[in-house]
Amino acid sequence: MPTLLLVDGSSYLYRAFHALPDLRNSAGEPTGAVRGVLSMLRRLESDYKAEYRACVFDAKGKTFRDDWFPDYKAQRPPMPDDLRAQIEPLHEAVKAEGWPLLMEEGVEADDVIGTLTRQAVEAGWEVVISTGDKDLTQLVQPGVRWVNTMSEEVLDEAGVTAKFGVPPKLIVDYLTLIGDTVDNVPGVEKCGPKTAVKWLTEYGNLDKLVASADKVGGKVGENLRKHLDFLPLGRRLVTVVTDLKLPVGPADLPAREDDKAALAAIYRRMEFKGWLKELEEGTHRPAASNAATSPAAGTAIAQPEAAGEPGAHRTGYEVLLDWASFDAWLAKISSAALTAFDTETTGLDPMAATLVGMSFAIVEGEAAYLPLAHTYPDAPAQLPLAEVLDKLRPWLESEAHAKLGQNLKYDAHILANHGIHLNGIAEDTLLESYILESDKSHDMDSLASRHLGLKTLTYAEVCGKGAKQIGFGEVDLARATEYAAEDADITLRLHHNLSAQLAAEPALAALYREVELPTARVLFEMERNGVLIDDFLLAQHSEELGRRLHELEQQAHELAGQPFNLGSPKQLGEILFTKLGLPVVKKTATGQPSTDEDVLSQLAEDYPLPKLLLEHRSLAKLKNTYTDKLPAMVNPRTGRVHTSFSQAVAVTGRLASTEPNLQNIPIRTPEGRRIRAAFIAPAGHRILSADYSQIELRIMAHLSGDKGLLDAFAKGEDVHRATAGEIFGVTPLEVTSEQRRYAKVINFGLIYGMSAHGLAKNLGIERAAAASYIDRYFARYPGVADYMERTRAEAKAQGYVETVFGRRLHLPEIRAQQVGRRQAAERAAINAPMQGTAADLIKKAMIAASAWLRESGVKSKLILQVHDELVLEVPDDEVALIREQIPRLMAGVAQLSVPLVAEVGVGANWDEAH
Repeated sequence: MPTLLLVDGSSYLYRAFHALPDLRNSAGEPTGAVRGVLSMLRRLESDYKAEYRACVFDAKGKTFRDDWFPDYKAQRPPMPDDLRAQIEPLHEAVKAEGWPLLMEEGVEADDVIGTLTRQAVEAGWEVVISTGDKDLTQLVQPGVRWVNTMSEEVLDEAGVTAKFGVPPKLIVDYLTLIGDTVDNVPGVEKCGPKTAVKWLTEYGNLDKLVASADKVGGKVGENLRKHLDFLPLGRRLVTVVTDLKLPVGPADLPAREDDKAALAAIYRRMEFKGWLKELEEGTHRPAASNAATSPAAGTAIAQPEAAGEPGAHRTGYEVLLDWASFDAWLAKISSAALTAFDTETTGLDPMAATLVGMSFAIVEGEAAYLPLAHTYPDAPAQLPLAEVLDKLRPWLESEAHAKLGQNLKYDAHILANHGIHLNGIAEDTLLESYILESDKSHDMDSLASRHLGLKTLTYAEVCGKGAKQIGFGEVDLARATEYAAEDADITLRLHHNLSAQLAAEPALAALYREVELPTARVLFEMERNGVLIDDFLLAQHSEELGRRLHELEQQAHELAGQPFNLGSPKQLGEILFTKLGLPVVKKTATGQPSTDEDVLSQLAEDYPLPKLLLEHRSLAKLKNTYTDKLPAMVNPRTGRVHTSFSQAVAVTGRLASTEPNLQNIPIRTPEGRRIRAAFIAPAGHRILSADYSQIELRIMAHLSGDKGLLDAFAKGEDVHRATAGEIFGVTPLEVTSEQRRYAKVINFGLIYGMSAHGLAKNLGIERAAAASYIDRYFARYPGVADYMERTRAEAKAQGYVETVFGRRLHLPEIRAQQVGRRQAAERAAINAPMQGTAADLIKKAMIAASAWLRESGVKSKLILQVHDELVLEVPDDEVALIREQIPRLMAGVAQLSVPLVAEVGVGANWDEAH
């Protein structure tokens, strides 16, 4: 029985363009999409032996669907110039590889594929459709399979039903209900996949659902009835046509021999050197087939083992102990479109750890571990580290060789410790996961379990825990290979899965590629740069804090009437609630009176001892976390402190920093500012701080569209003074300092969902007065009230909110039964889009600033990023230039409805600059 292999070339083209880095030949021509599509075709040709085949592309111009519905695909942005430039060479290459190429004017590639599929099935042929487009699953039937090369899925009828919840014959009805955002086909408002499946399961099909539409309850039932008139057109738009009159049929599409002369010309132009070498040596052939990627129909290749069968996937791993095996793998990765890469190291400190080994994978199920420093007794001889790095350096430092990893920023540090600058960082599964599901864990073990159904070998299982833990260099090579090679293999599998999910979400894919990946590179630079600290100032401050802490302790003992341990919750509880009889505000899970910070803060309003205890805790934290610890954290090689920035922690997109944590140094107290004063510039330099001005209020103005706020920012007014004028009914010139302070608290408080009770407590006024201020605020700024109500509703409906740039901020508690948790999630829903957008903006600012610093050739460098602030170390003779350029760059990273403004300070230390 013949097999017809049909490739959705347009789907391949777009996905390859967005999945691969900006690869170019020496003439500057973009080549990544061509390389990616050809790699996928070669892989597909190897995995599916088909006597007949075709690669189908969309033709230029409108189709019949545009006549039916003028808004069809109207929201799609113009094709990027770099993508358009690759179409002609790709078409040439596809034909030279022996693939018949089809493009029919006035119709879409989907319809050509649909018609050829029908014709082949009627002739009794097998059909394989390769695409990332879920619409084409409607064609799946006996003898027809749907293959997604990016997510490694192969679906038959059962597979489609398992994936979407409905069989192929109902996919059209399913798509009609949920709509197609990619093609701008509206569905029933608020009808997501779960609702569509529920309706189709209950009523049988769309026609029966429509006939019973008056019986469908709830708001979404109302939306269905409103959408009834559009449903017939929606169905026509998402239905793949299968009766086109085509100039060719399946029998006219035999697989052809490749045109070696044409391929050689294309490979030379594109500078695909590995493929050109294969062609010239007569070894040109499709990529080696991987048995793990040729499953039975309906099996998702991303799940090669059952959850209860750990280790079943570790079949094709090898250890590289001689030059022959090393050279063979070097050749493989040098010609691969993408290589999963990982390092094994002596420790977790990115500035101090060194290599123990490296692992590589380019095909799922096959990976290699290259040991370099295993030193246990009787360890076999390993290739010399220096010589290996010399041979690998060109590949590691090449931008043209795309690398994939799990947190490659760390691996880049390890290589930098050996004098190698890692380039070609194309994909990072840590960041892919973070963009897709910021509220979940992103470690590899969790990702493999969640997305692949795999139980991975953990570090603790290999090296042990606690006092018995050994270094990776002491691990037996067989076990080390199993662990390290699996890391590379799983990373590759995860990328195939996660990248497919991103491909279906253009806004998230853009954030990943345009914001998160470049941010990781900037963070690497900042972490390497580090910052100088003043040891003497910190020592002096620590001594003073120690004296003050002793004084506070003595005062606490006097107020308590006896000595006690201020750090003991049990003793503190006995003093506060048993001896002094203070009211119990709340209890711990074990039923004991709580002495946490919230409790002490409430009690401190009326009692002296809790107030004193809060001051003691604050100063003790400064001493233990900063003044004592920072000098010990100076890197002996650089003489600087190097914090580590983490991207995949905060659900809002904000960065976190550790060892030391520089995000939480208090700046409202003299003691906290003295910590910042210890971050200094070297001789001949200054510290420059650039901070977005009132960024979250500006974002609120943009998101709400409130005319009053927009006008205030457009005119460059003091927005707090303007708000005070509106609330208190006076002109801005008549606003008192006290009124402005009230307005500032209200402006920022409402952003964080502050209630009348919270505002009253913050301002020290009656609740009724606070409620009156809030009512007046919303009366003057109705757009803000509308935004808050709209955001709460959207959060409840979809379980997340979004930033201006499309980052999703998931709120798992938004539908919680417990009122307190639900209300907290509602407050977060209001603030998260502003905080998340601010995080996106500062990342964009970092990227822009880093690029400008690099391109302009100045010696100034970024050293820190904290909240909405960038901190630079600037030579004295560059201060004027940097002071002018950085705010300009920060203001220009996005166009909101209000101007972005960055304020700059310069000083000998961070505190002076800020």
